[in-house]
Amino acid sequence: MAADKNMPILIIDDYKTMLRIIKGLLQQIGFDNVDEATDGEMALQKINEKKYGLIISDWNMEPMSGFELLKRLRSDERHKTIPFIMITAESKTENVVAAKQAGVNNYIIKPFNADTLKAKITAVFGA
Repeated sequence: MAADKNMPILIIDDYKTMLRIIKGLLQQIGFDNVDEATDGEMALQKINEKKYGLIISDWNMEPMSGFELLKRLRSDERHKTIPFIMITAESKTENVVAAKQAGVNNYIIKPFNADTLKAKITAVFGA
């Protein structure tokens, strides 16, 4: 099943510049229904209020990391199947393994471009 271009997407990053960049890349590849959160707590509030088709989160945030957010979502019956893509500047193998074990659907290493983002989303949803 291909990704629905109208599905609501939540992007989470504690740097507003990164949110703007990711939102711009999503718009370049045809996704316009994008909400933003600047930390895991804000993201959880939004996820509890709205049904998202995809979550794209930075790993390193305070006070709740993207990894902690992922674990919280995967332990909640209502949200455990929401596709989740993690973004990080660190390509440590142990982080990738930990995220996979926690249930991440895909992983993007910064910096990245629209083509990379599109490929990762396509990999999550199928062609």
